[in-house]
Amino acid sequence: MTLKIEKLSAARGGRAVIENVSFSLAPGQALILRGPNGSGKTTLLRTLAGLQPATAGDIEVASESIAYAGHLDGLKGTLTVAENLRFWARLFGTSGIDHALRAFELSSLHDRHAQNLSAGQKRRLGLARLLVTGRPIWLLDEPTVSLDVDAVGLFASVVTSHLATGGSAVIATHVALGIDAETLDMNKFRPTGKSDGAFDEAFA
Repeated sequence: MTLKIEKLSAARGGRAVIENVSFSLAPGQALILRGPNGSGKTTLLRTLAGLQPATAGDIEVASESIAYAGHLDGLKGTLTVAENLRFWARLFGTSGIDHALRAFELSSLHDRHAQNLSAGQKRRLGLARLLVTGRPIWLLDEPTVSLDVDAVGLFASVVTSHLATGGSAVIATHVALGIDAETLDMNKFRPTGKSDGAFDEAFA
């Protein structure tokens, strides 16, 4: 499943954030979004995920091919690790969670309530949701937040395996993941005439 973007522009809070973003992502490819806070990484990912409209340009992709992981982990604290994953599997029409538990080393925590997990464990569980969606295109916004060095390596291995099986990923991150990926500098797509002051990251 190919993701193709042509001259995409988007705004947040009524203010232009990115202009004329173009790229194409084929199965097996990853794209890393680089740029300081306020450069439009989050806005681009949210627009691709269909969470906000573009102000111009075209997105060519099947909406049901995308799985989005943002800043929030999307967990229900009163459910166990396994129950959270089963919920998401049912939502996406898939079955089986064992592979997701193993991939993010959560098997020993399967019966622990999400509210009792550490920040890093919650993040791993949030990312494990990707593996039960059955969707080939992953849009990931700062996915390694709260992860220690070993967990970052674990995440990178999961992404590498996803790419090897024909999946693709667009990842906004400041961390070197060590995966084979192209890099897109978001500074190139700042709106012309925009002031030099950085936007609040919540809007970019």
